[in-house]
Amino acid sequence: MVLHSRGMLLVLILFLVFFSCTKKDEGISTVSVIQVKDSMNREITIPESVKRIICSGAGALRYITYMQCQDRVIAVDDIEKERQQFDARPYAFANPQFHALPLFGEFRGYDNPELIAALSPQPDLIFKTYAETGFNPEELQEKTSIPVCVLDYGDLGKNKSSFYTSLEVIGKIMKKEQRTASLKQFIDALIDDLDKRTEDIKERKTCFVGGIAYRGPHGLQSTEPGYPPFRFLNTNNAAIEPQDSELSHMDVSKEKIVEWDPDIIFIDLATLQTDPQAHALYELQTDPAYKSLKAVVSGEIYGVLPYNSYSQNHGSTLANAYYIGKVLYPDRFTDIDPVKKADEIYEFLVGVPAFEQMNESFHYMAFKKLEF
Repeated sequence: MVLHSRGMLLVLILFLVFFSCTKKDEGISTVSVIQVKDSMNREITIPESVKRIICSGAGALRYITYMQCQDRVIAVDDIEKERQQFDARPYAFANPQFHALPLFGEFRGYDNPELIAALSPQPDLIFKTYAETGFNPEELQEKTSIPVCVLDYGDLGKNKSSFYTSLEVIGKIMKKEQRTASLKQFIDALIDDLDKRTEDIKERKTCFVGGIAYRGPHGLQSTEPGYPPFRFLNTNNAAIEPQDSELSHMDVSKEKIVEWDPDIIFIDLATLQTDPQAHALYELQTDPAYKSLKAVVSGEIYGVLPYNSYSQNHGSTLANAYYIGKVLYPDRFTDIDPVKKADEIYEFLVGVPAFEQMNESFHYMAFKKLEF
């Protein structure tokens, strides 16, 4: 009888050991999981409860901040560790704690699997934007054994649906569906408001925006035919020509700017980050070709917030639109204080009023007429 009992006990022990090993071999099978389709149409398996994340690629942390999930970030890329003289990222102002987090790789998605593997505790998930840049998502997932969810960054124009889809994916994963709905409603309401204020205006001055950053700072000739604030306001963008109307960015010739001779010029202050003798303001001040421009002669030159900084800052896009609307059509924006409106937008998106900090970074030249 004793031998029989011992035999039964041995069988039970062996069963438990086998069961334990099987579960260990199955990886996350002991954890509740869900299936999610990311922006590359990949079916990924992730824990049902995602408590720790890292964000790879330009703007990924911005979207996580918009979704109020920044408290789950456990490591950052190197752009978050640097203190920059010119910083145009409101999400970073709102989250100074990012500076103290461990490093997992270089900016623009050049991740380091070894640094990720050394993180303790490990992230449950990696969000990744701009999958074509830096480390391949499939390879990163294979090397780290951590699921990688790719997000299409989108924009506020023709790719707004891609932006919203990414918010929906984050919302589903992070259990923030209500925040997704609130963000979409907030942004749509602002764009609709800008359109309604300006849609019936008959006579419109020609505008040009120069100095827009694109993978780094540029001079006056860097512009956008599809500049979102101009589109929201139904403005007459001098840079729009039939063959270019859908372009998000282009460098135009000096001769084209002279030919267009815009009534009003807006300067994206990201240009100040380039060489002091190459930025847009210096060019307008010193280049003989620009001396006779109507906007220069009449002093109609205005500074707007940089909106391309580690991908597009949608809050700055919307804030710029209200300021530009105030300049172009003051009678349609009598109720708007552009600075207060900017901070209202930043507070909703990233949680803090960021205009003053942004303006300080760019020598207090935002939302004002620029003197020569």
